[in-house]
Amino acid sequence: MDIRTIRALVIGNDAATVATIREALEQPDNAALSIAWVRSLAAGVERLGDASIDIVLLDPLLPDSQGIDSFDEILLAAHGVPIVMVTSRAGEDVARLAVHRGAMDRVLREHIDRSSFPARLRQVLDRAALDDVLRVQRRRAEDTLDSIVDAVIGIDNDGEVTYINPAAEQLTRWSRELAIGRVFSDVCRIIDRDAREPAPIPPGLATGRLRTASLSGNSVLVMRDGDEIAIEGSIAPIRDREGKKTGTVIVFRDATDAQIKNLKLSRWAQHDVVTDLPNRMLLEDRLNQAISLARRHGTRAAVLVVGLDRVKYPNDSTEQEIGDALLREVGKRLVATVRRSDTVSRQGGDQLVVVLSEIDHPQNAARHAERIHASLSAPYVVAPRDLRIDASIGISIFPDDGQDAETLIKGADAAMRHARQSGRNMYRLFKPDMYVRLFERQLLKGHLQRALDRGEFVLHYQPTANLETGAITGAEALIRWPHPQRGLLGPAQFVPVAEECGLIAPIGQWVLHEVCRQARAWQQAGLQRIAVSVNISALEFRYRGLLPAVRKVLATSGLDPRYLALEVGERVLMQDVEFSAMMLRALESLGVGVAIDDFGRCHSDRSELRRLPSGALKIDPALVRGGTRSSDDAAVISAVIDLGSSLRQRVIAKGVETREQVAALRSRVCDEGQGFQLGRPMAAEAFARLLAGPAVATIGIARDSPLQRPVIPPPQRGSSAHSMR
Repeated sequence: MDIRTIRALVIGNDAATVATIREALEQPDNAALSIAWVRSLAAGVERLGDASIDIVLLDPLLPDSQGIDSFDEILLAAHGVPIVMVTSRAGEDVARLAVHRGAMDRVLREHIDRSSFPARLRQVLDRAALDDVLRVQRRRAEDTLDSIVDAVIGIDNDGEVTYINPAAEQLTRWSRELAIGRVFSDVCRIIDRDAREPAPIPPGLATGRLRTASLSGNSVLVMRDGDEIAIEGSIAPIRDREGKKTGTVIVFRDATDAQIKNLKLSRWAQHDVVTDLPNRMLLEDRLNQAISLARRHGTRAAVLVVGLDRVKYPNDSTEQEIGDALLREVGKRLVATVRRSDTVSRQGGDQLVVVLSEIDHPQNAARHAERIHASLSAPYVVAPRDLRIDASIGISIFPDDGQDAETLIKGADAAMRHARQSGRNMYRLFKPDMYVRLFERQLLKGHLQRALDRGEFVLHYQPTANLETGAITGAEALIRWPHPQRGLLGPAQFVPVAEECGLIAPIGQWVLHEVCRQARAWQQAGLQRIAVSVNISALEFRYRGLLPAVRKVLATSGLDPRYLALEVGERVLMQDVEFSAMMLRALESLGVGVAIDDFGRCHSDRSELRRLPSGALKIDPALVRGGTRSSDDAAVISAVIDLGSSLRQRVIAKGVETREQVAALRSRVCDEGQGFQLGRPMAAEAFARLLAGPAVATIGIARDSPLQRPVIPPPQRGSSAHSMR
């Protein structure tokens, strides 16, 4: 291809390198050359999707992707367009790996010049064109080879064998020397599998009236030594130039694998491929049978939709295998909890359905749900990781909640979603008003994208304080949504919806950006320097873009990493301790603080915590509330404080709402607290006024003086102490 026709796409964030490429290529004799430049991986993928590109020049160090991952994404989007890696010497290893994976060439930035670079690109394009030609020729050769792997036998009009190819020799176990001249039925004995009689010859084939006829689907070849195999194939007449039939050709192949595949396909049509449980089609049949039995015997049937709140992994093959193995183990446990007459089905994703036939009372279904929770809550050891999952269960009852399978499944699904909204890891019986809530939730999904696009979200900040001195030690950023119709919404009212519709990652990135920007602005205004924490949801924690997002927002804002802290719930971390430890180490390597949130309910042991690097434990607010009323909760709080001290971690009590709680926590030597008694969530401007107070801002709870009301404005309407989850 002439270089004048090159349409080059440069993907790279280094403007100097792009300028060098332009200078090398945009010469007077290359007037028809077209060079397009994009800075990011996303823009490159988009450009490859909607434009005709001849060649891609890729610098793998991009704002939204790094290293070999950049190449892998562009290779998928390029669809055969040749790719040349453009790197510095430090990136040569990545470039070599890319060439190994399919890049056409690699060039060092310092080797780009007017004399050699255009010629090198021409060589790349010529090689690519030659590869295309060779690929077509190779495909034709492969097609030819494929056509002769079938067994072929030629027969004359007298029924004697005139030709047999090597594949037919192998299948019939008759050599060419012995077969030619023999009667066809001796060499190739084909019978009907069921009737055990010679397979009938299609009518009209002997006279040549038929062009081609297929062998019966029950055809079996009896080999020379008596062995049998299933075959499939066709028979056709052979004609001379005048169209007169001179013989017959039969083409056939071993159909054993095909029949096995057909049997498997028949099973897969009714069973889930991953778990081998009945799928949606078979479930509907089983549920209809359960409904018929209940109607005939005057009993009930129940549908339980089990939604797994399980570990979400990046989309690579190894982690997918772990996820599939976990699903299979869940399926086995569910089957073990029900009767042989009941059905366990997988509906796809992380949702399973249990059909309970002939039950006497809705409470029977509730007891089954409790048994399911007990069974699924035990840890899973999968290759060889320790995993934990939660399950939200919705229950509908025939005939109370519906008269047909579709209605019952929809009702149980609505109840399951309500269980998730109520806090997960619980069950709910269907109630008609759940449909109304589900409809409102669907409306909320539509409004969320608009709110993100329009920048409608705001952040409030709640202080944490030293319980001895009252000094403010930090703040937690809490997302709020001023909804046009429903007023100020806290995260519990919309974050679960954001997780369901895939918006939690972009919303989380907005929170990170806004927190870093605000913290930096406070510092530049000369206010007290404190760390601001952000709560990371389970889906965000396992989103592979989290680390690049944190790295990017720190660089963009200029915030010192030690003034950003990320909080991850204990239950989230305990779902996969190995993965969690890896992620926490990676976050700490960026210099940001890490805290384990809502600590104390999962009963994590010391050995697990030692594997999870963190700087703070935040006591679950439910424990703090119960600490002044329940000796058990008080004992857990003391144990958490002792544990934090032994691991040299700060301990922060959440949900501190009364003076009695402050006094109890002081008596146990808890380091810090957070809650309405110490300071309510407030807008950034109000928090700035708080920081602008004394040299060391305090909330007025000095140890030797009576507790005072916090010097913090009351919350705005709709505020809550819940952070983003």
